[in-house]
Formats: sequence, C-alpha cells, structure tokens
Amino acid sequence: MREHGGTGSGGRRGQAERDAITAEIGYALCSAAFAAAVMFGAVAGPALLFALPGAVETVLVRGGGVLAGVLFAVRTVSVLVRFRRAAQPSQPGRTSPDS
Repeated sequence: MREHGGTGSGGRRGQAERDAITAEIGYALCSAAFAAAVMFGAVAGPALLFALPGAVETVLVRGGGVLAGVLFAVRTVSVLVRFRRAAQPSQPGRTSPDS
C-alpha cells in the first residue's frame, strides 16, 4: 500500500501552487487594507481635520468605518475569486491549440 506523503499526485497541491495561493492571499489582504484605509480617510478625514458639529463628526467617522469594512471584504473576495477563476483551465485536460 502506498503512503500519503511526499509529492505524489493524489489530489495534493504542489509547493509552487501553495506558494502562489499564499502570495495571492497576501496580495488580497494588503490591497484590501490599503483600499479600506483610503476609503476611511476620504469619508472620515474631514471630521478628523476640521471642527465639525458632534453629530456630523460621528456620522462621518462611523460611516467611514462601515464603508471601509465593506470595501475590505468586497476587495478581498473579488481578488480571491478572480485568482480561482484564472487558475482553472477553460477546458480541463486539453492543451491550447498553439502547443
């Protein structure tokens, strides 16, 4: 009986594929964090820079936080879904006509 170790093909991912997935997750998280920070700064920035009435300041800061959180989640999911689609061949088991 064969052991399940090493680099056998039994459905296991190779090191290069695991590295690519790890790098893509890192990219998704970093780009999402950057986009969320920019969104928060754009929405809540005026409340942090200028003396605004209390209610307006609260709405801008909370709204910026909510929008930043939503943008973070959407950006992360969209990058990972796009990576998953790109990793799957359009015709499994077939090579391109140019090969």
